[in-house]
Amino acid sequence: MTALLPRRGLAQILALLVILAVDRVVSPQFFDLRLQDGRLFGSLIDVLNRGTPVALLSLGMVLVIATRGIDLSVGAVMAISGAIAASLADSHGLPIVLGAALGAGLVCGLWNGFLVAVLGMQPIVATLILMVAGRGIAQLITEGRIVTFSSPDLVWLGNGAILGLPVPVAIALGMLILTGAVVRGSALGLLIEATGGNA
Repeated sequence: MTALLPRRGLAQILALLVILAVDRVVSPQFFDLRLQDGRLFGSLIDVLNRGTPVALLSLGMVLVIATRGIDLSVGAVMAISGAIAASLADSHGLPIVLGAALGAGLVCGLWNGFLVAVLGMQPIVATLILMVAGRGIAQLITEGRIVTFSSPDLVWLGNGAILGLPVPVAIALGMLILTGAVVRGSALGLLIEATGGNA
């Protein structure tokens, strides 16, 4: 009986294939790729590049939802981390900028975790607090100004290429592989899967 049941994710894969087939019919050049200055260009690459921020957020959300939780504050955490990175970009190197931005995200995650695990709040309520307050915190960091900066390192991070792929796409692929390895091959991954439900 179980052999007749569809494999997990099969419906989504089929839907994606249908969309790609429609793209091929409507716009035959959609799958055309060209290599220029050591980087791939084309509509498909552009779609992947623009979808990278959502893909990275989704990787984190998968782990939260797998533990039967929810996080409404991801946008606010992005705003805080982005404000810190933009404020430091002109005066510090890339390692410090990235470390500060990721550290801010870690602190926000620890705050949410404290509210849920220690104080016993529901995840939707705990993360709603940071969702509301986070954008205000980001405004305080930037003093309400539009922050502009000129950082060659950040320009490369956003527009550079690794093995022909845009750097953001390469980072997303790397994080996908790392997340899959952690979930499937570690005690932490087993704990995450054991905590969640089957729905």
